[in-house]
Amino acid sequence: MNENNQQEFKRELGLFDGTMLVVGSMIGSGIFIVSADIVRQVGSAGWLTLIWILTGLITVIAAVSYGELSALFPKAGGQYVYLKEAYGKLTGFLYGWSFFAVIQTGTIAAVGVAFSKFAAYLYEPLSDENIVFELSSFKLNAAQIVSIMTIVLLTYINSRGVKNSKIMLTVLTIVKILSLFGLIIFGFLLAAKADVWEANWTNAWSTKSFNIDNGSWLPISGTALITGISAAMVGSLFSSDAWNGVTFIAGEIKNPKRNVGLSLFLGTLIVSVIYVLANLMYLAVIPLDEIATAKSDRVAVVASQYILGDIGTLIIALMIMISTFACNNGLIMAGARVYYTMAKDGLFFKKAAVLNASSVPAWALWAQCIWASVLCLTGKYGDLLDFVVIIVLIFYILTIYGIFVLRKKMPDAERPYKAFGYPFLPFLYLVLSSAISVALLVTKTDTCGWGVLIMLIGIPVYYMMRSKEESSIEF
Repeated sequence: MNENNQQEFKRELGLFDGTMLVVGSMIGSGIFIVSADIVRQVGSAGWLTLIWILTGLITVIAAVSYGELSALFPKAGGQYVYLKEAYGKLTGFLYGWSFFAVIQTGTIAAVGVAFSKFAAYLYEPLSDENIVFELSSFKLNAAQIVSIMTIVLLTYINSRGVKNSKIMLTVLTIVKILSLFGLIIFGFLLAAKADVWEANWTNAWSTKSFNIDNGSWLPISGTALITGISAAMVGSLFSSDAWNGVTFIAGEIKNPKRNVGLSLFLGTLIVSVIYVLANLMYLAVIPLDEIATAKSDRVAVVASQYILGDIGTLIIALMIMISTFACNNGLIMAGARVYYTMAKDGLFFKKAAVLNASSVPAWALWAQCIWASVLCLTGKYGDLLDFVVIIVLIFYILTIYGIFVLRKKMPDAERPYKAFGYPFLPFLYLVLSSAISVALLVTKTDTCGWGVLIMLIGIPVYYMMRSKEESSIEF
């Protein structure tokens, strides 16, 4: 293959493929487990539902706003490109740095850990309690090995070309959507009980938190309520993230000026509707106390037991394994395109800018694989969520505000699609997301603060790289 072909992506993905990437990347393990923690934090059916609706609203607003940016810059790199064009190379680099260090790799690791936890349902020796290697304080368990193996396998598949990964992503995502809708429909038809629904919606807006130690509820208000809502939204926002992955592979989307923005809207809308319906099903089937105390937070397992009996546990485990596997496929596919674009700008290792014979950035894929595998060894799913969510929100806020910046900076640029509801909806997103970010930093400083610190470390790294800009960056 000649040099020119090596440096060109193949446009092999249509609108349906783009939508499936958005849906497949968004739906991982979160919808099956995080509602338990949300209920413990806010303690009522009304607030549980409102948090999922608010999360869906925020996500869809952001997605339709991104449509303008994706049409303005229809090339690989997505959010990195938007930030660089709006604010300059430093901001673009800080996003790329955070993306590689925490956002994408941390999400891949968390989803991989979730896959392994449910694999242990089918074969117990794969659990995190099975220690296979120990050296001093370091312990390697079977679940971590499974997590890493899935990441390596998916990276290999993606390194063979976008066509193969596209087919697998589409098939698994369709299975995932049908399975979730099946769980929701059968839940309402076979297991919903009027007395459970009525009991759960009694005092629907009475806020309280659950004390795990003594199993009691405590009324909350004021600062405690803000803390509870902030903590609750970490899980719902994480479960609704990764929708922007389709912007990273815009270089491989057919008619990207139209299809990227439309994929964002359709994908986020589909997932947001599924999430709200799933939680309404939980409330129709499971008493609120049982949602809060679900073993290992596996609310969907409890629901499936009510719906299908003991076999429900195995069915839901298979569903979540398919869901997380498809999710990581989309994340791995999209992530490497950001490092590729950064390398093209001289802001990442030079080898990341090289496409292999299958027209994919294989070196970038394997670098991402290695770091995500290292993060898997931490095994701390909850901390990864806090690290990821706060940085994701900060850069989403900057990107949405970038629409305002670019309208002034590039007033005459062709905009085939303009942000829906501009300026009201983008401004509403900025207000809501900023409030959540501030609340997270105040109430979860110990974890979110570290996430912000990792991001800021990128500033001296950027200037060190700039000082060596004339020399080649090799790895």
